[in-house]
Amino acid sequence: MSRPIWQVAGKRDPAQEAEAQHWIETIIGERFPSDLPYELALRDGIILCKLMNRLMPGCIQKINYSGGDYKMMDNINQFQKACIKYGLADVDLFQTVDLFDQKNIATVTMTIFAIGRTCYKHPEWRGPWLGPRPAEENRREWTEEQLRAGEGVIGLQAGQNKGATQAGQNFGATRKILLGK
Repeated sequence: MSRPIWQVAGKRDPAQEAEAQHWIETIIGERFPSDLPYELALRDGIILCKLMNRLMPGCIQKINYSGGDYKMMDNINQFQKACIKYGLADVDLFQTVDLFDQKNIATVTMTIFAIGRTCYKHPEWRGPWLGPRPAEENRREWTEEQLRAGEGVIGLQAGQNKGATQAGQNFGATRKILLGK
């Protein structure tokens, strides 16, 4: 029995999808079509283009509301280019086929969360945000005296664990090696 492609490509999380959908609806001021599931509502790229135009006004000049598959894929490509301009890393973007052919909807949701995190880096954006605030650099300056004081400390990474061993631990079945099979 073969598994559906979405289970193989990436685990979908309905709670994350609902959170992403609510965030998008709040920003664009429109609800997703009630007759379509999450992935089909996003498939034509119109909602995603509207999202980016709210976050970065005018970044997508022409959204294709009609036309064939080519026009829908063009919307997705425009959305991806706008994401790069907004500050998303290439690795945070989904591939067009992930959404259009519904190959990996989980990566589409991860891209939406990446946009939500990137919003924190834009002081002009007043919210709402999606996901946790990204960590910021916390540069520290150490004096020579502080650096020398750390040289005398033996950390656990150095192999000292005060006599603790793994003796007597046997979790699960042992490995069985079968010869001649």
